[in-house]
Formats: sequence, C-alpha cells, structure tokens
Amino acid sequence: MPLHTLPARDVASRLADFDTVIDARTEAEYAEDHLPGAINWPTLNNEERIVIGTMYKQVSAFEAKKRGAALSARNIAAHIEREALDKPKGWKPLVYCWRGGNRSGALATILGAIGFQVTLIEGGYKAWRGALLETLPALAQRLHYRVVCGPTGTGKTRLLHALAAQGAQVLDLEALACHRSSVLGLVPGQPQPSQKHFDSLVWDALRRFDPSRPVYVESESKKVGNLRVPDALMDAMRASPCLDVQLAEDERVALLLEDYAFFLEDPEFFCQRLDALTQLQGRAVIDDWQAQVRAGQAPAVVRELLARHYDPVYAASIRRNFIQYGQAQVCVLSDRSAAALEALAAQILNEAQDKPASA
Repeated sequence: MPLHTLPARDVASRLADFDTVIDARTEAEYAEDHLPGAINWPTLNNEERIVIGTMYKQVSAFEAKKRGAALSARNIAAHIEREALDKPKGWKPLVYCWRGGNRSGALATILGAIGFQVTLIEGGYKAWRGALLETLPALAQRLHYRVVCGPTGTGKTRLLHALAAQGAQVLDLEALACHRSSVLGLVPGQPQPSQKHFDSLVWDALRRFDPSRPVYVESESKKVGNLRVPDALMDAMRASPCLDVQLAEDERVALLLEDYAFFLEDPEFFCQRLDALTQLQGRAVIDDWQAQVRAGQAPAVVRELLARHYDPVYAASIRRNFIQYGQAQVCVLSDRSAAALEALAAQILNEAQDKPASA
C-alpha cells in the first residue's frame, strides 16, 4: 500500500484522523518533546543511535547504514509483535522521526507493506515544531481571557479547578509546567518538562478551546519555574479583564500550609528553598526563618513570607503588568473550603453568563 505524507502545517487539523501517532525517534528525543498523544516506537534506541552515529564518522556511511538497518529491522519487528498484531487492516497510524527520513521511513514502509494506512509527517518533528511555533501566537490571540488575580495563598489555583468543574474553559499553566510559579514553587518529585514540551502542551490546550467563550487563567509571570510562557499568550493575558480574589490572612496561611504540606514533612527542603530568597531578604532574615522552621514554627514563617516578600512583590507586579487590574472584579472568598470556592465559581460564571452549550 502506498505511503501518504502530511505537511507539518496541516497536522493540527488532521490529528483526529489518525488512530495512533507514532514517534520513531529515540527515548531521549521523545522525552524532550513529542506530538500530543504520541507513543514511542524507537527505530533506534538511545545507545544504538550513538553507535550508528559514531560509525558514520569513524568508519563509513555504508557500514553504518548496514548496521543501522539490522538494528532497525530488529526493533521494528519487536514493535509490531508487541503493538500491531491486533490492529485491523483499516488501522491508520501517523508516523514521524526527526526530519521524516530513514527512521520513520523504515517503520512506515514495513507497516505499509502489511497493509496499514500509514501517513508520514513531511519534514518530521523538526517541521512540526516549526509549524507549532508559527501557529501558536494566532492560537493565543484568537481567544479572550479572564485573569484570576490575587496575592499568594488566596486560592487562585483552587478557584481555577472549581471553575473547570462547573464547565468553564481553564488554562492551568502551573499544572502544565509542574511548578507552582514562585520561588518556593518547586514540587518534590515532579520535574518540569522541557521548554519544547511545555510549548507543545500549551499549544495543545489552546487549540481545544472554543473562541466564543472566555478562558480562565491565573495571573502568572513570564516564567513558571524555569519555563517561559509564550510571549503571545503572555501579551494577551496582560491585556485581559481581571478577577481580584481576596481571602483573609489566617485562611491564606492555612491554605498554603495545606498546599505545601511537603514543607512541613521535610523542614530541610523548606530551608533549602528559603535560601533562594537570601539576596532579597538578607542572610540574617533567612537564617531566622530557617531556625523557626526547624523549631516547628513553619506557620509563623509563612505569615512573614506573605508580609515581607510575596504581598509586596505581587502588588507591584500585578499593577505594572496587567493593565486592566485597576478595574478588576472583586471576588471575596468567605474561607478556603471547597464549598466557598464552588459558590464563588458559580457566581463568577453566572455574572459572566459563561455556560457550556450543554448546560
């Protein structure tokens, strides 16, 4: 059966046409980034690709191709035995590698020879990445946003979850970035994705939104941990209407202690993260905070962090960067409970008349 090709610029509109998206690159390449929903069938694994690349340089292209063909054939056979023997004749996979060349071509040729309806991405991942970067600004700018603002600990992320539960369109950048977007926002055991994969996750989320309805998003800075929010999205967010979430200080402290419970479980990790504030707060202040944490007084430290660091920094940043914040809709939470968040989410959606079509 002849192989079909798909221009990279058309991938976004055609992804739903395929039963499976197969990334034929190495495990490391796949881990750095891949198409949404893609599975990894390495034609050459990490070690094998290094071996073949070395042969190309040190022996000859011909010898490298022979060895590469043998390794590729073995790997492709294993993938087919493991994943494809139960597939019907009408199975339609989309296949790609780095540039749409040898690795995906070898896999696609064999799958096509079996009788499957195989399509290759023209130019492979490299071309798709270029198309993503080209289209992402338009995707971001076609939407209208409502930015959830409020000082640290007011439950902005919890409110996003409550809005999503009631059918609102929500872009949770912190969830995509695996980071809570502050100096102390690193979550133990949850490494951040690569910048490329974060871009892909954002692109995939944006393309799924209905432009006729608002997208609720938190008032992030340009970076979430080590990852940069795409400029076009950041610009659109900063020009959008805002919601100003307010919560009493005692409730904010309690909420932060719940959301950052791992700091209570591992005081030394908390102390280590506090070191990042040394330049801003001074060594003496950090030493005092660390001593309090080790003495079991984390709640007092959290309260001081809000007063001395988070609140002043946030107040200056939000007014400087979000141009409609001065006209923000004030949203007062009675407490941090799920019921209060649910009630506020319902109020916001009712006032905005933002209900999904099925509601």
